Amino acid sequence: MSDLINFYSSSQKPLILVIDDDWLNREMLEAYLSSAGCEVLTSHDGQKALDLVTETPPDLVLLDVRMPGMDGYDVCVHLKSDPATRLIPVIMVTALEREEDKIQAIEAGADDFVTKPFNPYLLMARVRSLLRVKRLHDQLEERNALLRQVLTRYVDESITDIILEDPERHLRLGGDNRFVTIFFADIRGFTGYAEQHRAQAVVKTLNYLFSQLTDLIKTNQGTFDKYVGDEIMAFFGAPISHENDALNAARTALEMQVLFRKLMSEIEGEHLGLGLGIGLHSGEAVVGNIGSERLMSYTVIGDTVNTGRRLQETARPGQTLISRATYQLIEGYVGARPLESRTFAGKSAPVMVYELLSLK
Repeated sequence: MSDLINFYSSSQKPLILVIDDDWLNREMLEAYLSSAGCEVLTSHDGQKALDLVTETPPDLVLLDVRMPGMDGYDVCVHLKSDPATRLIPVIMVTALEREEDKIQAIEAGADDFVTKPFNPYLLMARVRSLLRVKRLHDQLEERNALLRQVLTRYVDESITDIILEDPERHLRLGGDNRFVTIFFADIRGFTGYAEQHRAQAVVKTLNYLFSQLTDLIKTNQGTFDKYVGDEIMAFFGAPISHENDALNAARTALEMQVLFRKLMSEIEGEHLGLGLGIGLHSGEAVVGNIGSERLMSYTVIGDTVNTGRRLQETARPGQTLISRATYQLIEGYVGARPLESRTFAGKSAPVMVYELLSLK
């Protein structure tokens, strides 16, 4: 039994919870488990044991059936119905021998069943087997957490959730037509700033600004798309659409302008020549995975995107321009003033433009 500890590193000894109202059984099981290299917690009461599991989740539970108050079946049902504890292995250790008792234990969610008086070597073999399964599951969860952490560094968190939910479906090339509001924000004057400063200082400033500005996109239920130099691209309405995505985009733009001015006031005077130009446009676009089978990007493509970028390109520092298509969606919620229509390269008809000023 002493080689059980070899399955875990010395800093990760398996923690076993023994629940039994008989003190002699508790001490005997604790002695076997401790000699095998496990850490052991004990409880004589079902409800108190559940409280203990919440405070200190064990790697495995050895559970008696016949106990006063809450019996072992009820304890097992509670453990297996709670998402936080349902994957903790449970071994029923009881003097009950009827097939009906075993069936009831399995229906309650028990992973194994040992009858008293038990063979300690058989019990420890079953403990070790279930600990191995638990350890493999924990390693899988750790890898999934790492995978999620890596993915969210490169794609929006909402996209990560969708990909991990059904990778086979959502890691294919292609897209769907969606009604979205496109968001472009560009730092005006940054080219000149980059020319006058060392590359490390430029990157440091850009990371400082982006790390705070892009948080507003997520806060307002938008989807971050990419950084293009000193430009931020995002869209609202995919992969998850909300009640008023255009209004969320407008709110993001106004809050981003305020935050950018605040950040500028906190940076040394030589940086104060920077400003933020933002453009918003709403319409149909193709949203999905674009690229190749080996390297793809979840992004948005279409004329709607091009118009949003053109609006941003004509915005002055500190100005947010929106198209008539976007204005009509949020007219009752924002303050805006109409500007002259503008003709953009590649578009046959002029675009009616508004300057976004405030939320009502």
